[in-house]
Amino acid sequence: MLENYLPILIFLVVGTLVGLGSLAAGLILGPRRPDAEKDSAYECGFEAFESARMKFDVRYYLVAILFIIFDLEIAFLFPWAVVLDTLGGFGLAAMLVFLGILVIGFVYEWKKGALEWE
Repeated sequence: MLENYLPILIFLVVGTLVGLGSLAAGLILGPRRPDAEKDSAYECGFEAFESARMKFDVRYYLVAILFIIFDLEIAFLFPWAVVLDTLGGFGLAAMLVFLGILVIGFVYEWKKGALEWE
């Protein structure tokens, strides 16, 4: 049984060695020319003028939740569509309930104003 896992172990070891070897070659053979310009903080080509720990508007989080809702919907619709003929009416009803819950979430975000930008 252990011989079945030997190719996987060899693959992992070789992959790790290739990755570490390329990192080591870059560190050993790469040029080292530090200067103040390269070591300075870079933010869009100019000096930072605000703290990086500023608060974000809640609309960013609402849009992220909306993306997750539709991402989940698509992720579950494809496999369901493939096996719909074998699931029958029960599968159709279960997916309609699932889509109904997602539509309720979408309407909730719409009513909260997550889709409106000033």
